[in-house]
Amino acid sequence: MRAILLILIVAVVALIVAVQTGLVDVRQTRAGAVPSVQAADGKLVAQPGQAPAFDVETGSIGVGTRDTRVPVPQIKVERGEGSVRLPSIEVREPASAPVANNSVDAAR
Repeated sequence: MRAILLILIVAVVALIVAVQTGLVDVRQTRAGAVPSVQAADGKLVAQPGQAPAFDVETGSIGVGTRDTRVPVPQIKVERGEGSVRLPSIEVREPASAPVANNSVDAAR
């Protein structure tokens, strides 16, 4: 909710700045009129209103690219040899264990 309120505030401020700087020119070309309602002889008679009309002219903003020269840092990578410690893994097979005789002697 706060984000929506913040966006609305920024939009209103941007619109005010645009109108004040002349980037947006708004002129009313037709006045608005409210509808009229009259009651006579037990009947209501309503006349429609009129919405106002506006003429809006906006300025233009040109966006493009141009070539220019700016200082850019250069990074140089040099290869060399050094000593590093790497992890090692050794896999050992299990030691052979004597096979147990689990058979039941039928003579007992």
